[in-house]
Amino acid sequence: MTKSVLICAALAMTASLSFAQKSPPAETSVTIAGKAITIKYAAPSVRGRQIFGDGGLISHDKTYPVWRAGANSATALHTEADLDIQGLHVPAGDYTLFVNVADPEHWEFIVSKDTKEWGLAYKPDKDLGRVKMEMSKPPALVEVYKMTLSSTGGNSGNLQLEWENHVASVSFTAK
Repeated sequence: MTKSVLICAALAMTASLSFAQKSPPAETSVTIAGKAITIKYAAPSVRGRQIFGDGGLISHDKTYPVWRAGANSATALHTEADLDIQGLHVPAGDYTLFVNVADPEHWEFIVSKDTKEWGLAYKPDKDLGRVKMEMSKPPALVEVYKMTLSSTGGNSGNLQLEWENHVASVSFTAK
């Protein structure tokens, strides 16, 4: 009896750890002009599923066509610098990030002032603003979602999102 209970407990723990790791926490950061910019998100995997477009995984989110730019809780941006993201002024502080994927080939990057929501509670009236993203195709399927902040020299940087058959990016300047 005790052995059965221990086996069941071990299986339950393994299953819960496996489930929790399907979209593990991830982070990207860069320092530009001496100021840190950090994004925290959860990194889901394709696992043989269609992700974007009609019938894709994202189309089942209740906020669709707006996507939380990751999994689980909302994707969080913290910036010590004022940012200019392709004409959108983002003062230093904390924000959440979303992406409008209504057209899988033309994404729109969204910065939200609401930092209290979970990933499926997007509120359009809290948008600080939106900008178009540059789109391209990766050389091969991107299994695990990845966000990358990088410096492009001087006060400039780039944010790139990669998943499935999509690469989307926005450039920014830190002030």
